[in-house]
Amino acid sequence: MNPVLVEVERSGFVESRHRGSVAGLAADGSTAVRLGSPEDPVFPRSANKPMQAVAMVRHGLGLEGELLALASASHSGEDFHVDGVQKILAGAGLSADDLKCPSDRPLDLELAVVRERSRPRMNCSGKHAAMLATCVVNGWPTASYLEPDHPLQMAVREVVTDLTGEEVVATGVDGCGAPLFAVTLTGLARAFRALVLAAPGSPERRVADAMRAHPEWTSGTDRDERRLMDAVPGLLVKCGAEGIDAFAFADGRAGAIKIDDGAMRARTPATVATLRALGVGGVPEELVTAPVRGGESVVGEIRAVGF
Repeated sequence: MNPVLVEVERSGFVESRHRGSVAGLAADGSTAVRLGSPEDPVFPRSANKPMQAVAMVRHGLGLEGELLALASASHSGEDFHVDGVQKILAGAGLSADDLKCPSDRPLDLELAVVRERSRPRMNCSGKHAAMLATCVVNGWPTASYLEPDHPLQMAVREVVTDLTGEEVVATGVDGCGAPLFAVTLTGLARAFRALVLAAPGSPERRVADAMRAHPEWTSGTDRDERRLMDAVPGLLVKCGAEGIDAFAFADGRAGAIKIDDGAMRARTPATVATLRALGVGGVPEELVTAPVRGGESVVGEIRAVGF
Protein backbone atom coordinates (compact mmCIF):
# COMPACT_ATOMS: atom_id res chain seq x y z
CA MET A 1 0.00 0.00 0.00
CA ASN A 2 1.31 3.44 -0.89
CA PRO A 3 2.19 5.83 1.96
CA VAL A 4 0.05 8.68 3.21
CA LEU A 5 1.21 11.84 1.44
CA VAL A 6 -1.38 14.34 2.64
CA GLU A 7 -3.62 14.72 5.71
CA VAL A 8 -6.75 16.82 6.05
CA GLU A 9 -7.18 18.16 9.59
CA ARG A 10 -10.38 19.83 10.75
CA SER A 11 -10.78 21.31 14.23
CA GLY A 12 -7.81 19.34 15.53
CA PHE A 13 -9.05 16.03 14.12
CA VAL A 14 -7.56 14.26 11.08
CA GLU A 15 -10.67 13.54 9.05
CA SER A 16 -9.04 12.04 5.95
CA ARG A 17 -5.73 10.88 4.54
CA HIS A 18 -4.59 10.71 0.93
CA ARG A 19 -2.10 8.09 -0.20
CA GLY A 20 0.01 8.28 -3.30
CA SER A 21 3.38 8.06 -5.00
CA VAL A 22 6.20 10.49 -5.74
CA ALA A 23 9.18 10.40 -8.09
CA GLY A 24 11.80 13.11 -7.57
CA LEU A 25 14.95 13.47 -9.66
CA ALA A 26 18.15 15.30 -8.71
CA ALA A 27 19.76 17.74 -11.14
CA ASP A 28 21.89 14.92 -12.59
CA GLY A 29 18.80 12.80 -13.24
CA SER A 30 19.34 10.32 -10.42
CA THR A 31 16.53 9.38 -8.06
CA ALA A 32 16.47 11.70 -5.05
CA VAL A 33 12.93 11.20 -3.73
CA ARG A 34 10.96 7.98 -4.00
CA LEU A 35 7.69 7.37 -2.18
CA GLY A 36 5.11 4.73 -2.92
CA SER A 37 5.10 3.10 -6.37
CA PRO A 38 6.54 5.59 -8.88
CA GLU A 39 7.38 2.76 -11.30
CA ASP A 40 3.74 1.73 -11.71
CA PRO A 41 2.21 3.11 -14.93
CA VAL A 42 -0.42 5.83 -14.60
CA PHE A 43 -2.41 7.97 -16.99
CA PRO A 44 -0.82 11.43 -16.49
CA ARG A 45 -3.96 13.08 -17.87
CA SER A 46 -3.27 16.74 -18.66
CA ALA A 47 0.32 16.51 -17.47
CA ASN A 48 0.81 14.92 -20.90
CA LYS A 49 0.00 18.24 -22.59
CA PRO A 50 3.55 19.64 -22.75
CA MET A 51 4.66 16.46 -24.52
CA GLN A 52 1.72 16.73 -26.90
CA ALA A 53 2.72 20.32 -27.63
CA VAL A 54 6.30 19.25 -28.32
CA ALA A 55 5.01 16.77 -30.90
CA MET A 56 3.04 19.53 -32.58
CA VAL A 57 6.00 21.92 -32.67
CA ARG A 58 8.23 19.16 -34.07
CA HIS A 59 5.69 18.83 -36.88
CA GLY A 60 5.50 22.47 -37.85
CA LEU A 61 3.17 24.19 -35.40
CA GLY A 62 4.37 27.78 -35.50
CA LEU A 63 2.78 29.18 -32.35
CA GLU A 64 4.88 31.25 -29.96
CA GLY A 65 4.48 32.95 -26.60
CA GLU A 66 1.03 32.96 -25.05
CA LEU A 67 -0.56 30.88 -27.77
CA LEU A 68 2.05 28.13 -27.47
CA ALA A 69 1.48 28.14 -23.70
CA LEU A 70 -2.25 27.83 -24.43
CA ALA A 71 -1.54 24.78 -26.59
CA SER A 72 -0.15 23.14 -23.41
CA ALA A 73 -2.91 24.38 -21.13
CA SER A 74 -5.65 23.18 -18.85
CA HIS A 75 -7.00 26.70 -18.84
CA SER A 76 -9.70 28.18 -16.64
CA GLY A 77 -11.93 29.25 -19.52
CA GLU A 78 -11.36 32.95 -18.97
CA ASP A 79 -12.17 35.35 -21.78
CA PHE A 80 -8.53 35.78 -22.84
CA HIS A 81 -8.18 31.99 -23.09
CA VAL A 82 -11.19 31.81 -25.40
CA ASP A 83 -9.85 34.68 -27.51
CA GLY A 84 -6.56 32.79 -27.83
CA VAL A 85 -8.31 29.60 -28.94
CA GLN A 86 -10.17 31.56 -31.58
CA LYS A 87 -6.90 33.12 -32.81
CA ILE A 88 -5.27 29.69 -33.19
CA LEU A 89 -8.28 28.39 -35.12
CA ALA A 90 -8.60 31.48 -37.32
CA GLY A 91 -4.90 31.29 -38.18
CA ALA A 92 -5.51 27.80 -39.54
CA GLY A 93 -8.65 28.79 -41.44
CA LEU A 94 -10.86 26.93 -38.97
CA SER A 95 -13.56 27.72 -36.42
CA ALA A 96 -14.90 26.45 -33.10
CA ASP A 97 -17.13 24.07 -35.07
CA ASP A 98 -14.00 22.06 -35.92
CA LEU A 99 -13.14 21.38 -32.26
CA LYS A 100 -13.85 17.84 -31.06
CA CYS A 101 -13.45 18.52 -27.34
CA PRO A 102 -16.76 18.52 -25.42
CA SER A 103 -18.62 21.68 -24.54
CA ASP A 104 -18.09 22.82 -20.97
CA ARG A 105 -18.32 25.75 -18.61
CA PRO A 106 -15.19 27.55 -17.40
CA LEU A 107 -13.16 26.05 -14.57
CA ASP A 108 -13.15 29.56 -13.08
CA LEU A 109 -16.09 29.37 -10.66
CA GLU A 110 -17.16 33.01 -10.98
CA LEU A 111 -17.18 32.83 -14.76
CA ALA A 112 -18.97 29.48 -14.75
CA VAL A 113 -22.20 31.16 -13.62
CA VAL A 114 -22.11 33.97 -16.21
CA ARG A 115 -20.64 32.31 -19.33
CA GLU A 116 -22.39 29.85 -21.59
CA ARG A 117 -21.15 26.30 -22.00
CA SER A 118 -19.13 25.96 -25.20
CA ARG A 119 -16.24 24.03 -26.73
CA PRO A 120 -13.79 26.97 -26.52
CA ARG A 121 -14.54 27.32 -22.77
CA MET A 122 -13.51 23.70 -22.18
CA ASN A 123 -10.14 23.60 -20.40
CA CYS A 124 -8.45 21.53 -23.16
CA SER A 125 -9.60 23.67 -26.08
CA GLY A 126 -6.19 25.31 -26.54
CA LYS A 127 -4.61 21.90 -27.09
CA HIS A 128 -7.38 20.89 -29.49
CA ALA A 129 -7.09 24.11 -31.48
CA ALA A 130 -3.32 23.58 -31.76
CA MET A 131 -3.84 19.96 -32.81
CA LEU A 132 -6.12 21.11 -35.60
CA ALA A 133 -3.62 23.80 -36.66
CA THR A 134 -0.87 21.15 -36.80
CA CYS A 135 -3.07 19.00 -39.02
CA VAL A 136 -3.60 21.92 -41.40
CA VAL A 137 0.16 22.58 -41.60
CA ASN A 138 0.81 18.95 -42.53
CA GLY A 139 -2.19 18.36 -44.75
CA TRP A 140 -3.59 15.75 -42.36
CA PRO A 141 -7.35 15.16 -41.97
CA THR A 142 -8.95 17.41 -39.38
CA ALA A 143 -12.20 15.55 -38.82
CA SER A 144 -10.42 12.46 -37.44
CA TYR A 145 -7.61 14.14 -35.49
CA LEU A 146 -8.53 12.35 -32.25
CA GLU A 147 -8.28 8.84 -33.65
CA PRO A 148 -5.34 6.88 -32.12
CA ASP A 149 -4.02 5.93 -35.57
CA HIS A 150 -4.16 9.50 -36.91
CA PRO A 151 -0.70 10.79 -37.95
CA LEU A 152 -0.87 13.47 -35.28
CA GLN A 153 -1.56 11.03 -32.47
CA MET A 154 1.09 8.64 -33.72
CA ALA A 155 3.54 11.57 -33.59
CA VAL A 156 2.47 12.34 -30.00
CA ARG A 157 3.01 8.72 -28.98
CA GLU A 158 6.51 8.82 -30.50
CA VAL A 159 7.38 11.95 -28.51
CA VAL A 160 6.02 10.47 -25.27
CA THR A 161 8.26 7.44 -25.77
CA ASP A 162 11.22 9.64 -26.64
CA LEU A 163 10.94 12.04 -23.69
CA THR A 164 9.98 9.54 -20.99
CA GLY A 165 12.46 6.91 -22.17
CA GLU A 166 9.68 4.31 -21.87
CA GLU A 167 7.39 2.34 -24.09
CA VAL A 168 3.72 3.24 -23.72
CA VAL A 169 2.06 0.37 -21.85
CA ALA A 170 -1.58 1.38 -22.35
CA THR A 171 -3.62 3.79 -24.44
CA GLY A 172 -6.80 5.35 -23.11
CA VAL A 173 -9.10 8.26 -23.88
CA ASP A 174 -8.75 11.46 -21.90
CA GLY A 175 -11.67 13.51 -20.62
CA CYS A 176 -11.39 15.79 -23.65
CA GLY A 177 -11.55 12.85 -26.09
CA ALA A 178 -7.86 12.79 -27.06
CA PRO A 179 -5.76 9.61 -26.85
CA LEU A 180 -3.97 9.23 -23.53
CA PHE A 181 -0.74 7.29 -23.00
CA ALA A 182 0.23 5.58 -19.74
CA VAL A 183 3.76 5.99 -18.37
CA THR A 184 5.41 5.82 -14.96
CA LEU A 185 5.82 8.80 -12.65
CA THR A 186 9.58 8.44 -13.05
CA GLY A 187 9.19 8.58 -16.81
CA LEU A 188 6.94 11.63 -16.52
CA ALA A 189 9.51 13.41 -14.34
CA ARG A 190 12.19 12.45 -16.84
CA ALA A 191 10.15 14.01 -19.67
CA PHE A 192 9.71 17.32 -17.84
CA ARG A 193 13.42 17.34 -17.06
CA ALA A 194 14.13 16.91 -20.78
CA LEU A 195 11.97 19.94 -21.59
CA VAL A 196 13.84 22.38 -19.35
CA LEU A 197 17.30 21.07 -20.25
CA ALA A 198 16.77 21.07 -24.01
CA ALA A 199 18.73 23.47 -26.21
CA PRO A 200 17.25 26.97 -26.57
CA GLY A 201 15.06 27.14 -29.64
CA SER A 202 14.39 23.40 -29.74
CA PRO A 203 10.72 22.28 -29.71
CA GLU A 204 11.09 21.04 -26.13
CA ARG A 205 12.59 24.25 -24.86
CA ARG A 206 10.14 26.42 -26.80
CA VAL A 207 7.26 24.71 -25.03
CA ALA A 208 8.91 24.91 -21.61
CA ASP A 209 9.86 28.56 -22.06
CA ALA A 210 6.38 29.56 -23.27
CA MET A 211 4.73 27.85 -20.31
CA ARG A 212 7.11 29.40 -17.78
CA ALA A 213 6.77 32.87 -19.29
CA HIS A 214 2.97 32.76 -19.44
CA PRO A 215 1.67 30.55 -16.60
CA GLU A 216 -1.68 32.34 -16.57
CA TRP A 217 -2.22 30.95 -20.08
CA THR A 218 -1.39 27.35 -19.11
CA SER A 219 -3.70 27.46 -16.09
CA GLY A 220 -5.50 30.65 -15.07
CA THR A 221 -5.33 33.97 -13.31
CA ASP A 222 -5.84 32.46 -9.84
CA ARG A 223 -4.42 28.94 -10.01
CA ASP A 224 -1.76 27.24 -7.90
CA GLU A 225 0.39 26.41 -10.94
CA ARG A 226 0.55 30.05 -11.91
CA ARG A 227 1.45 31.15 -8.39
CA LEU A 228 4.20 28.53 -8.17
CA MET A 229 5.78 29.50 -11.48
CA ASP A 230 5.50 33.21 -10.73
CA ALA A 231 7.21 32.72 -7.36
CA VAL A 232 9.99 30.32 -8.43
CA PRO A 233 11.79 31.51 -11.60
CA GLY A 234 12.77 28.60 -13.82
CA LEU A 235 10.05 26.29 -12.49
CA LEU A 236 7.75 24.45 -14.92
CA VAL A 237 4.58 22.90 -13.44
CA LYS A 238 1.64 21.17 -15.09
CA CYS A 239 -1.28 19.50 -13.36
CA GLY A 240 -3.39 16.60 -14.50
CA ALA A 241 -6.77 15.30 -13.44
CA GLU A 242 -7.03 12.57 -10.79
CA GLY A 243 -4.36 14.07 -8.55
CA ILE A 244 -1.39 14.39 -10.93
CA ASP A 245 1.34 17.04 -10.91
CA ALA A 246 4.60 17.11 -12.83
CA PHE A 247 7.36 19.70 -12.64
CA ALA A 248 10.94 20.52 -13.51
CA PHE A 249 13.34 23.20 -12.34
CA ALA A 250 15.80 24.99 -14.61
CA ASP A 251 18.81 23.01 -13.34
CA GLY A 252 17.23 19.62 -14.09
CA ARG A 253 15.61 18.78 -10.77
CA ALA A 254 12.22 17.28 -11.59
CA GLY A 255 9.36 15.33 -10.12
CA ALA A 256 5.90 13.86 -10.54
CA ILE A 257 3.22 12.99 -7.99
CA LYS A 258 0.02 10.93 -8.11
CA ILE A 259 -2.66 10.95 -5.43
CA ASP A 260 -4.19 7.47 -5.40
CA ASP A 261 -7.79 8.55 -4.86
CA GLY A 262 -7.54 11.37 -7.40
CA ALA A 263 -8.11 14.14 -4.86
CA MET A 264 -7.00 17.38 -6.48
CA ARG A 265 -6.95 19.20 -3.13
CA ALA A 266 -4.00 17.01 -2.09
CA ARG A 267 -1.96 17.75 -5.20
CA THR A 268 -0.35 21.11 -4.43
CA PRO A 269 0.74 20.34 -0.81
CA ALA A 270 2.39 17.12 -2.05
CA THR A 271 4.08 18.95 -4.92
CA VAL A 272 5.38 21.71 -2.65
CA ALA A 273 6.74 19.09 -0.22
CA THR A 274 8.51 17.35 -3.10
CA LEU A 275 10.02 20.61 -4.30
CA ARG A 276 11.31 21.33 -0.81
CA ALA A 277 12.67 17.79 -0.47
CA LEU A 278 14.63 18.43 -3.68
CA GLY A 279 15.98 21.68 -2.25
CA VAL A 280 14.05 24.05 -4.50
CA GLY A 281 13.61 27.33 -2.66
CA GLY A 282 11.26 30.28 -2.98
CA VAL A 283 8.02 28.30 -2.74
CA PRO A 284 5.29 30.59 -1.35
CA GLU A 285 4.42 29.75 2.24
CA GLU A 286 0.73 30.10 1.39
CA LEU A 287 0.99 27.02 -0.83
CA VAL A 288 2.66 24.78 1.76
CA THR A 289 -0.79 24.03 3.18
CA ALA A 290 -4.34 24.66 2.00
CA PRO A 291 -7.07 25.97 4.31
CA VAL A 292 -10.02 23.90 5.48
CA ARG A 293 -13.06 26.10 6.08
CA GLY A 294 -16.00 25.75 8.43
CA GLY A 295 -18.66 28.37 7.92
CA GLU A 296 -16.78 31.61 7.29
CA SER A 297 -13.69 30.62 9.27
CA VAL A 298 -10.55 28.59 8.65
CA VAL A 299 -10.85 25.58 10.96
CA GLY A 300 -8.05 23.35 9.73
CA GLU A 301 -5.56 22.65 6.97
CA ILE A 302 -4.53 20.25 4.24
CA ARG A 303 -0.83 19.38 4.72
CA ALA A 304 1.80 17.06 3.35
CA VAL A 305 3.20 14.36 5.64
CA GLY A 306 5.86 11.68 5.33
CA PHE A 307 8.34 13.67 3.21
